[in-house]
Amino acid sequence: MTEPFAVSVTVRGYETDSQGHLNQAVYLQYAEHARWSILRAAGIDQQDLIGKGVGPVALENTVRYRSELRAGDEVRVDCVFVWSEGKKFRVEQTITKADGTVAATVTGLGGLLDLKERRMVPDPAEYFRALASDPRVLGL
Repeated sequence: MTEPFAVSVTVRGYETDSQGHLNQAVYLQYAEHARWSILRAAGIDQQDLIGKGVGPVALENTVRYRSELRAGDEVRVDCVFVWSEGKKFRVEQTITKADGTVAATVTGLGGLLDLKERRMVPDPAEYFRALASDPRVLGL
C-alpha cells in the first residue's frame, strides 16, 4: 500500500492553551490545511472550484485526541479521501508526532456545494476527477 498524502507542521507557541497543549481548535486547522494541500497536490485550487460553481463543505468532523502536542513538536498530518456513491465522502486524517505517536485522528464527512443552487452536488468525485491534473492523489 502506498503512503497516504501528508503535510508537515510545527506546533507554534501561540497555538497552545494555558496548559501548554495545542488548542483543540487548531487540530481542525491542521486537518483543513492538509485537505487543501492534497487538493493542490492533485492540481485543484480554490479558484478552480469556484470557476466550476462549487465549493467543499464540511458536514461533520470528529476529533479523537490521543496524545498531547506542545510548542515545537513536529507533526505529520495524513489525509485520505474515501469515496462512496452519493453526495457525501469521508476524509480520514491522522496527526502523528515525529516519534510515531498518534496525537489525534480527525474523521470528516464532506460534500461539494453548488454555489448557485445552494445544494450538494450528486457526485462530488466526478467534479474532483474532472478538475484534477492527477486524480490518483485523491484516490480517484
